[in-house]
Amino acid sequence: MASARAAPVSNAVARKLESIRTKGAMRHVEVANLLGTRPETVSRWNQGRAYPHARTEKTLLEFEFIVDELSDFYEPKEARQWIFSPQKHLDGSSPAELIRDGRIDEVRRLVNQLRDAVYI
Repeated sequence: MASARAAPVSNAVARKLESIRTKGAMRHVEVANLLGTRPETVSRWNQGRAYPHARTEKTLLEFEFIVDELSDFYEPKEARQWIFSPQKHLDGSSPAELIRDGRIDEVRRLVNQLRDAVYI
């Protein structure tokens, strides 16, 4: 299995998945759950043997952007914990729950507020 991680990242989706893994300390199974797909499907995307549907790809791209933004002020494990933890400013929901429910814009707004507060 270690050789699978050493393989070159050869497609855009695989690069996004690698970014999520390194900056958000997330495994494929967690990404699959957030996107409402199966871990095997995410693995095929990573290998370039399949490609996500347009709607799923859009969510994946937005999620990778969120993880990238979080990496500006959180270590990977902290970013992962934030994504899966209930948030006061999301009425007690976790960002992961909102993403699964198709409410990623609310998560992006909160990340923007966090970023703005950090850089003031």
